[in-house]
Amino acid sequence: MPILEVKNLVKSFGKTDVLKGIDFSLEKGEVLSIIGSSGSGKTTLLRCLNFLEFAEEGTIKLNDKILYEGGNADKMSDANIRKATLHFGLVFQSFNLFPQYTVLKNITLAPSLLKLDTPENIEANARKLIERVGLSDKTDFYPCQLSGGQQQRVAIARALALNPDILCFDEPTSALDPELTGEVLKVIKGLKSADSTMIIVTHEMEFAKNVSDKVMFMADGVICEMGTPEEVFDNPKSERTKLFLNKSLENI
Repeated sequence: MPILEVKNLVKSFGKTDVLKGIDFSLEKGEVLSIIGSSGSGKTTLLRCLNFLEFAEEGTIKLNDKILYEGGNADKMSDANIRKATLHFGLVFQSFNLFPQYTVLKNITLAPSLLKLDTPENIEANARKLIERVGLSDKTDFYPCQLSGGQQQRVAIARALALNPDILCFDEPTSALDPELTGEVLKVIKGLKSADSTMIIVTHEMEFAKNVSDKVMFMADGVICEMGTPEEVFDNPKSERTKLFLNKSLENI
């Protein structure tokens, strides 16, 4: 049984159709990379999955239970939206850390406010996550004292602190200098396990090819092609996929 099923997701902004009927599923432990040109709908799809936007049509199911049905956003209470959101963790392009808080406080804040565990257990878990992303020596630092790559690693630890079913990344290296990109991609790759299900929107083609179980190519709000990395990168069937990859792989 898939952990995630998305069916006929449709989203518009005014007269602009951004998602035009998105269908896909993920098994527990799978890594899905979403590739495509800017404006193809990749980020909007992630925002709909994380309930930062609400699709007009379609369903989102987690472990065979409906989390969201298109058009029902007005009927969902704030409490139900918050509960649904906890199933997904989102790491943004621009880190979005709280500048007034230390690394440790940034990671413990949300679990503490949501009372997910005792303060002692929340802090202990946060320290383990800080070690996991390689920042044990930065626990008491503030965001302004960290490099962009270090800030993004804190953001990853913060997302993991809520123990989401699915961890989502929205172009996690796009705001980083090239020399800092590798350290973040290494951390993401290290998260891959049978218990870790991830959706990664990325422009890093080589990374997507190496880390993914599935690759989805989006263009103009639709899925043009989806398959294993070998199928999509080495033997694409769609002409649009071929054209996109020819342009992108020139830069690898």
